[in-house]
Amino acid sequence: MTALALSLLWQFWPYLLAAGAAIAGLWTAYAKGKASQKAKQAAADAAARTEAQKIDDAVAGRAPADNRERLGKWSKS
Repeated sequence: MTALALSLLWQFWPYLLAAGAAIAGLWTAYAKGKASQKAKQAAADAAARTEAQKIDDAVAGRAPADNRERLGKWSKS
């Protein structure tokens, strides 16, 4: 039985090696894509935080009544 297994392994090792390399290549592409998307999302989040901070700074400089008046036009109720 061992001789048969070794014989098959000897015949098919190039195919097994190619399959392993293909799996490693797919995994690498997946990991790079995931990292790229994570970086893209982090950049978008940073831009949103910057914009939110600008809005907060602008609102903080006005009186609450003025803020309610300005934001009232956006309210549907």
